[in-house]
Amino acid sequence: MNRMNKRLLKVVRWTGWPLFPLVMAFLATGYMISGRFGMGRWMDEQSALALHKLLHGPLILLVLVHSLPAMYLAWKRSRWIRNRQPSQTLPP
Repeated sequence: MNRMNKRLLKVVRWTGWPLFPLVMAFLATGYMISGRFGMGRWMDEQSALALHKLLHGPLILLVLVHSLPAMYLAWKRSRWIRNRQPSQTLPP
């Protein structure tokens, strides 16, 4: 595994940890807005909506930073993306 792939794997692992609670908070505030499953009691609708709207930006950013390197590494593993061959000099 080369240096870039190791760094991409670290990015995937490190972004996974903050992504999980962020997704859980996003889902929870969505249920608080709708009042389903009794979660409307935890927070009023306007506060939940304000918090839910604040979570859009970080969620999109973390999903992109997490999923793009993960997809690249998966494509490398499945050999959809091949290692580059060193360019050979052609005789004149």
